[in-house]
Amino acid sequence: MQNVLDVAKNQLCTGCGACAYIDPSIEMIDVLDQGRRPKQNGPLDEEAGMAVCPGAALEHEPERWPAGTIRELAAGWGPVLELWEGYAADEEIRFAGSSGGAASALSLFCLEKKGMEGVLHTGAREDYPYLNQTVFSQSREELLARTGSRYAPASPCQDLGRIEEATEPSVFVGKPCDVAATHKARGLRPALDPKLGLTIAIFCAGTPSTAGTLEMMKAMGCQDPRRARSVRYRGKGWPGMAEVRFEDPGKGEKSTQMTYADSWGGILQKRRQWRCYICLDHTGEFADISVGDPWYRPIPKGEPGRSLIVVRSERGRAILEEAMAQGYIEAERVGADKLPASQVGFQALRGKIWGRRLMLKLMGVPFPRYKNMPMFRFWLRDLGLSDKLRSILGTFKRIFVKKLNKEVPLEAWTPPPPASSESSEAEKVSTSSSKSL
Repeated sequence: MQNVLDVAKNQLCTGCGACAYIDPSIEMIDVLDQGRRPKQNGPLDEEAGMAVCPGAALEHEPERWPAGTIRELAAGWGPVLELWEGYAADEEIRFAGSSGGAASALSLFCLEKKGMEGVLHTGAREDYPYLNQTVFSQSREELLARTGSRYAPASPCQDLGRIEEATEPSVFVGKPCDVAATHKARGLRPALDPKLGLTIAIFCAGTPSTAGTLEMMKAMGCQDPRRARSVRYRGKGWPGMAEVRFEDPGKGEKSTQMTYADSWGGILQKRRQWRCYICLDHTGEFADISVGDPWYRPIPKGEPGRSLIVVRSERGRAILEEAMAQGYIEAERVGADKLPASQVGFQALRGKIWGRRLMLKLMGVPFPRYKNMPMFRFWLRDLGLSDKLRSILGTFKRIFVKKLNKEVPLEAWTPPPPASSESSEAEKVSTSSSKSL
């Protein structure tokens, strides 16, 4: 693979948008059944694009990890200094967030107490609420309005220039691959590095395509995406419900909900892009702080959200300590065992990916380059015989089902124009008139 277009055509693109930040000849487009992908508009800077691409390669530098990194976690989880379990002290943020609101609370602390200029993260588009956009929040009100997970394609790294050009440092919040790309970019752009005041990664099991969101919306009764008014995937409780508000012709606005198990487990995860199936970093190993769900125990119905907070750098440790001291975060220290216990499947997944890699290499299918991110030991230790075989032989089938042995076309998808409120009112009148005849 010579450039990021090759990466995308071979289904290894994460959609982060870092290539569009580093190379002005690239723009990001939405490919309906895949995700956000690069489009070339001029001569490519191939070297720079590949240098920041997390889809093509990821590499740890253990010699640069901070002293005190927990040794028993390093191989499977990257650098970890401390583990905490907690939540946002602000009850509104805690309720609205996906798992206790810790990421939002830390971001708010950086805005209000550390003098940071803004928070670059992902929010719903106003015109197409089932699509994402990159936003630069600068107040509690903006952060609160944009809480909750967004299980849909997003390219926050394409707007890293907003952080680079800011007067003061800012916070970056994204998926693990977004943060990994930001980590690469800060090494390439000297002006960006000092402006990254804090990087926060959200645990991620994969990014579903836009087609996944549309399928979920249909299952929730919104047959026409033009009539969608808001789409939430989680939050407002723990783990919270997926919720779609839409205009129901002739009946006015309607709101429907679906459980996390049904929305994510039943629909969205089946629509994840291929790159996520061979991803080794699901917990934000390149971030200052990463957060996710502490699912090491059953969660009673109605329990307020809580976050597992993973401190990965000295900068992250200092900011978390200050945020707790000043009342933004309530948290208690937990043992190293809570990370693998909270995300049981991720460590075994490293072993499965070794098996997948073996078959892909045998079949000549491109695979990301990983360095200092072990896989084989987990394949050998954590998988039973049937899982070992399935990781290899199951990949043979996937190669043909997902067409991994061929380059895929990158065709931009354009969403249908939103239905106006005027047309909705007209339909109500039309429906009412037809009923009276």
